[in-house]
Amino acid sequence: MLNLAKKKTNVHGVGKRKKAIARAFGKPGTGKVYVNNKLLDTIHPELIRMMIGEPMILAGSTAKKLDIEVKVNGGGVWGQATAARQSIAEILVQSDKNLKEKFLSYDRSLLKADPRRTEPHKPSRSRAGPRRHKQRSKR
Repeated sequence: MLNLAKKKTNVHGVGKRKKAIARAFGKPGTGKVYVNNKLLDTIHPELIRMMIGEPMILAGSTAKKLDIEVKVNGGGVWGQATAARQSIAEILVQSDKNLKEKFLSYDRSLLKADPRRTEPHKPSRSRAGPRRHKQRSKR
């Protein structure tokens, strides 16, 4: 059950994706989610809103007992959405340990960060990319 409401304490969660970092803060409440001071229901496009809200749907009644505020910066739109989703899931797992197995079976990226990063550009051709070579003619 939700032990957070009894203690009246705040919970902190972090999510990362590429260059995006999301810090989420949860406190007892009515189930509202704010992302960068915007209510989740006002975020567009709808696909991003649905992606960020996935952990809340999976958590069910546990999510309705928490207010979550997410601060995201860095990266692009999709990286920020994935990072926010991950931080929300982490808060929900901290408040109800039974959700961990449910989240991992649904989508492992809800709780585990993706370690892949872009390859650094090599010297003398830094504009072209890390593995780009000069085009050669065969004839």
